[in-house]
Amino acid sequence: MKIRVGVLYGGKTTEHEVSIITAVQAMEHLNLDKYEVIPMYLTKENEMYTGEPLKEIEIYREPELLKRYCKNVVCYNRNGALVLQSKNGLFKKIVKEVDIVIPCVHGYNMEDGNVQGMLDLFGVPYTGSDIYGCTVGQDKVFQKQILKENGISVPKYTWFYDNDYEQDDAKIIEDIKKIGLPVVVKPARQGSSIGIGVAKTEEELKNAIEEAIKYDDKILVEELIPNMVELNCSVLGSNAYCEASCIEQVMGKDEILSFNDKYIGSGAKKGIAGKMGASKGMLSSDRVIPAEIPEKLTNDIMETSKKAFKALGASGCVRIDYLYDKKAKKYYVNELNTIPGSLAFYLWTPLNKEYDELLDDMINIAVKRYKKKLRKTTSFTSNILQNFGGLKGTKGLKGKLR
Repeated sequence: MKIRVGVLYGGKTTEHEVSIITAVQAMEHLNLDKYEVIPMYLTKENEMYTGEPLKEIEIYREPELLKRYCKNVVCYNRNGALVLQSKNGLFKKIVKEVDIVIPCVHGYNMEDGNVQGMLDLFGVPYTGSDIYGCTVGQDKVFQKQILKENGISVPKYTWFYDNDYEQDDAKIIEDIKKIGLPVVVKPARQGSSIGIGVAKTEEELKNAIEEAIKYDDKILVEELIPNMVELNCSVLGSNAYCEASCIEQVMGKDEILSFNDKYIGSGAKKGIAGKMGASKGMLSSDRVIPAEIPEKLTNDIMETSKKAFKALGASGCVRIDYLYDKKAKKYYVNELNTIPGSLAFYLWTPLNKEYDELLDDMINIAVKRYKKKLRKTTSFTSNILQNFGGLKGTKGLKGKLR
């Protein structure tokens, strides 16, 4: 009997379309001899749809066609499986049942632990990091604080909330100047380089902050590493064992790797409106794999990647992005992506791990974590309220409980 794999993607996020690309790629590469692939597409209004047409990239160009030919469903747990039940119509019926979920969601509201918390409540296994790892993975400030505590180099940084800036922008600007311009300004909990800007002057800094505040109320500002080369490494595993992929060098056309470099550059001009071959996701970036860097640097980054993976509580397949000062010969962890674009499969193919094998590994890791979690104590049979004497002010309540 095939394992029923739900691929969950889309949702109310600025990275909605990027998520579609990642999901369609994954559905195309899952081994159909082992798995029944079930799309679980969330619209931008968080309405869930399922159906075979969702496996084709073209359907997303016409939302009305999607709604006509696919089933609008809700989900709940029934006998240990995640059930997708039709939402509309007089008679509600079960459309599909799912044994395990592959979240291919990206960005704030989706990748930050919300989806993982929902799947935990449904009691279904899922690939990737759990709610804790995803929360840390989405918040770049949390990441830097934890990495620094574990002796892992990060760029100099400061952070603040939008209301802090509104109350005393002069103080915030002065704190940033202590780092030294130029700086990079980022929404702390967005991805895909959305809302990020480089500021070389105070005026550019104010403009960059105003732009970042459009996307998040928590803002990160960090030094712009000079003589910078961007390097990425993927890690696959769990807190018991993990391995690092080969390293890539990303050749962005902008000063920092931008959304345009990642998804709208050469190789992705048709975007999700084109054929599957044109929907390359992160593959649209110009890159060198493996990176043309010294062997010692390669080994050091691989070891640092595994250390960061464990420190941040990650699981499954992640991508860790680095900033390398080629003149000072020093590297810094920029951020960890818990659900990287295209699931970072292209960093494993040079090591002879094809995309279908990577997905197999992710599923196996998820099943092992799920079984281990079932062995943990999560509740007690005793009822501590049974002989509880009560609290002040509960006199009236006693009568209501009879």
